[in-house]
Amino acid sequence: AAGCKVYNFSRGGMTAKEYWNSFAENNDFWNPEKLCQAYIIALGVNDIFGQNQEIGSVANINREDYSQNAETFCGYYANIIQRLKSMQPQARFFLMTMPRGRADDKGDRHAKLLYDLADFFDYTYVLDFHKYAPVYDDEFKKKFYLGGHLNPMGYMLTAKMTMSYIDYIIRH
Repeated sequence: AAGCKVYNFSRGGMTAKEYWNSFAENNDFWNPEKLCQAYIIALGVNDIFGQNQEIGSVANINREDYSQNAETFCGYYANIIQRLKSMQPQARFFLMTMPRGRADDKGDRHAKLLYDLADFFDYTYVLDFHKYAPVYDDEFKKKFYLGGHLNPMGYMLTAKMTMSYIDYIIRH
């Protein structure tokens, strides 16, 4: 839509832990020929809700040696950012929060963590779907979901919100 070359470095069901421990390496995603100017990272649902992984905090990050990060969602998420930054220091990172719709505080804690990561790392910004996207309630799901995942229109809406939000951040 923006005329850019885009890579999809993921698949459905992805977790930060799996991405870090095997998926990126097995799919040649650390290849210097695939470095990008910007990365959109939308991880957390499968980690926090699916695997009930500890969210953690920026205290879990070793700034000098990312291989020493704690084995928490935050530690694995930071590993990904730190490895990419070591290869592409000027890259921009857009971290996507989870939209509201679940009846617990994990989404709030996830959003807070992403803001903390944006403060921790330079060139890192939050796409706050938790605050600014529609609530993913029953009415939303009736229109934009199919079998537990977004339907084509749900993915199109998410893509347009993401593009609009990144454009807003760049302009401001």
